[in-house]
Amino acid sequence: MEAIQAYYNGSVFVPLSHVKAKLNQPALVTILEVPNTEMGRNRFFKLFGMLSNESYSEIVETLKDT
Repeated sequence: MEAIQAYYNGSVFVPLSHVKAKLNQPALVTILEVPNTEMGRNRFFKLFGMLSNESYSEIVETLKDT
């Protein structure tokens, strides 16, 4: 398991550092609001998002195979 910092630009999550993951690797994403002091100079200080029920079910099924 690896934790990363990222921000959501309205379409995708943009990592703030290198991510060690394979292309198209399924991932479970948990969104936590980070105080803007921890984000440094980045102007995106509020992180949010939600998986659709369909996406969540797909991830759960994929994780059963691992």
